[in-house]
Amino acid sequence: MSDRTGPMGLPYRPCAGVVLINGDGLVFAGQRIDTPDAWQMPQGGIDAGETFHQAALRELVEETGVSTDKVEILAETPDWVYYDLPPHLLGKAWKGRFCGQRQKWLLLRFTGRDGDVNIATDHPEFDRWQWMRPDDLLDSIVPFKRQVYAEVLDIFRDRLA
Repeated sequence: MSDRTGPMGLPYRPCAGVVLINGDGLVFAGQRIDTPDAWQMPQGGIDAGETFHQAALRELVEETGVSTDKVEILAETPDWVYYDLPPHLLGKAWKGRFCGQRQKWLLLRFTGRDGDVNIATDHPEFDRWQWMRPDDLLDSIVPFKRQVYAEVLDIFRDRLA
């Protein structure tokens, strides 16, 4: 784990993300409940004592309802990727404890059917979902995450549509 700090000397929140692709190489994207028209891939914090892989698979289940027996691990990002919060969120998001996130990502192939996706989870984060082309996803996310998403999708580009 890195001890790199960012703006205001704050640390980066460790996070795991999932690039879930279907048989056509399209990427799962969910529209955030709290930010209309902002789409993202499943992602979330890594809990104490949890490995990156455990966190990524937990986030997959918590945010999409997709069980781990319906995915195949294809690849992972070799290093952490970072993003900084925009100034208006710095000191507010995550109770002001972090300046942004450092993330590792898993590329997973979805082996189930669309009916296996259920975003109406115990603590829903998305109100809609769809399969998107990677470039369309980049056009649909909040701007401050765009660079890290571009980096992650570029790492996995050879396996995407």
